[in-house]
Amino acid sequence: MRFDATDKRILELLQRDASMPLSELAQHVCLTQTPCWKRVQRLKRSGVIRRQVTLCDASALGVGTTAFVNVSSDRHCAEWAEKFIAVIAQVPEVVEVYRMTGDSDYLLRLAVAGIDDFRKILAKLEDAITVRSMTTHFAIEQIKYSTALPVRET
Repeated sequence: MRFDATDKRILELLQRDASMPLSELAQHVCLTQTPCWKRVQRLKRSGVIRRQVTLCDASALGVGTTAFVNVSSDRHCAEWAEKFIAVIAQVPEVVEVYRMTGDSDYLLRLAVAGIDDFRKILAKLEDAITVRSMTTHFAIEQIKYSTALPVRET
């Protein structure tokens, strides 16, 4: 899909605040409401805007500890991968999962209450799936966090 400068600006603004009223959004991009609404609808229909969510404060929800877990497996077959994905899908504290290149096969980001909470979750994972190794790193400070993606004109 091609984006012009107005589409780009709409996407930048909505990524920062998806609850922005249409009237305000239209004003920011120098359009009236109807053409602005049509652009937003086109971006939704095309799948560029996938969904709108509310971002919550992890500490306020009692899950302010972030753990990154590198998972390595000796088994690189579809059966193991399907089981692994099914297991981690059932763990709400696992908020992101990436298949990786390099020394580990997967990288998990967990949002947990603390070390004890993490230990219990890790024990459940270890009971459910066989891995070669799991290496954990705890974040001591969040320097930058953004859900906004860079938008380039095409």
